[in-house]
Amino acid sequence: MSDSPRPRESASPRTDRPGAVAKVVRVVEAMTEHRGISEISRSTRLPTSTVHRIIQELVSVGWARRDGESGYLPGVGLLTLAARAESESGITTLARPAVQRLRDATTHTVHLALRHGDQAVYVDKLEGLRAYEMRSRVGLAIPLHCTGIGKALLAALPEDEVRGILRRAGTPAVTSHTIDDPEELVRHLREVARRGYAIDNEENEPATRCIGATVYDYRNSPIGGISISSMAFELDEQRVRVLAPLVVGAAREISQALGHR
Repeated sequence: MSDSPRPRESASPRTDRPGAVAKVVRVVEAMTEHRGISEISRSTRLPTSTVHRIIQELVSVGWARRDGESGYLPGVGLLTLAARAESESGITTLARPAVQRLRDATTHTVHLALRHGDQAVYVDKLEGLRAYEMRSRVGLAIPLHCTGIGKALLAALPEDEVRGILRRAGTPAVTSHTIDDPEELVRHLREVARRGYAIDNEENEPATRCIGATVYDYRNSPIGGISISSMAFELDEQRVRVLAPLVVGAAREISQALGHR
């Protein structure tokens, strides 16, 4: 056996072979833009077998879920974690004065949500001044096709992007009032865009009505929304017309605080 010393290994880390954590991070990041295993594999430059194994592990812990076709989306666990991080960030701090004023002016529960992939996630909630409480909570992921905030968000997006979201996420009938036909929903969203606010007319939860408006960032991108929620009998058509401008104003105030002009 040779007594010659072996060459010392370089102290600098190798970047051509990502470690286990780096691989997971790559897959999670890619999943926000790509759905299929092959697409994620190409994007991350990881073998499809590695991507498949990582995604199955993410599914098992709630960080990924099937999209109803042959791909995957960020799961509730990951969205909840993101929402908690957002709630600690400057966005909710900047938005809180508008949230507070909207709650005080309407006396209804106010939600602030941010888009995460094909869903939105509540990042702030201020309970209304009523004898009941809404069952929602910060960190809850909500569908876009049947909620006030979700429909306001969709109405602010290009129609081809909307159709892609509806194709991936689906339009399940959550209640008997849900618009579950994609073409009918697209037509409805055009009206939402013209009007400037969306109404969840018991579409996500029976006996609950919401008014939602879009929040934009400094790039003029729709990133979320704000809404008021109440029992349906307290938000009849006349009261919706009175309160909707307040919701739109709060959304505009938050957008301006985020640099939107």
